[in-house]
Amino acid sequence: MKIAITAETDAGLESPVAQHFGHAPYFVLAEVENGAVTTTQVITNPFAESHEPGQIPAFIHEQGAEVMISGGMGGRAIAFFEQAGVKTATGAAGSVNQALQAYLNEGLQGAAPCAESVAHGHAHR
Repeated sequence: MKIAITAETDAGLESPVAQHFGHAPYFVLAEVENGAVTTTQVITNPFAESHEPGQIPAFIHEQGAEVMISGGMGGRAIAFFEQAGVKTATGAAGSVNQALQAYLNEGLQGAAPCAESVAHGHAHR
């Protein structure tokens, strides 16, 4: 499974999680097998300064990510990810590695705003 996490620096797993999804300077792509990180790659967000709605979710989807983790994310971005079949999780804090471990240990799941997802009975896992 490939998981993307927003990052403030290019320090990989040690980078602080970026709190603003669309303006994150970097993304860390982590390959996870059996709950363990096997490889990581840091990529620059080509749309950090300026982007149209949907550009960054499309970019992340093109990287092969199945999950997108961020400190915060707008409703439109969440909807674009849902359309692409990419799971989202918000509320991440600390280092990229801490956020990744929180997700893998099911302490971090689902993305806000998710009131309509709850109303429609969609489970976030």
